[in-house]
Amino acid sequence: MVLWSVTVLALAVASAAVLLVRRQARRLDALNQSYWELRYDYTRLRSQVARLDGGEAPAAVPAPAAAPAPSMTFVPLSSIRKKDS
Repeated sequence: MVLWSVTVLALAVASAAVLLVRRQARRLDALNQSYWELRYDYTRLRSQVARLDGGEAPAAVPAPAAAPAPSMTFVPLSSIRKKDS
């Protein structure tokens, strides 16, 4: 009889823990969604302010410089193979 009581109590605690974890997961998902919406709105508003000011955004990344011309030229293998004697 004691064994059944312990088993029922363990099942009750486990089911309560599962319900608690599910609730926390939903809250975390909602918090994560709110965070990304806030980031999106912040970026959109920052770009609007930059356009209104007529300047670039303060964190703008400069354009990469053009790649230098390669210093090697193509040499066909037929020009460097040994001649048969």
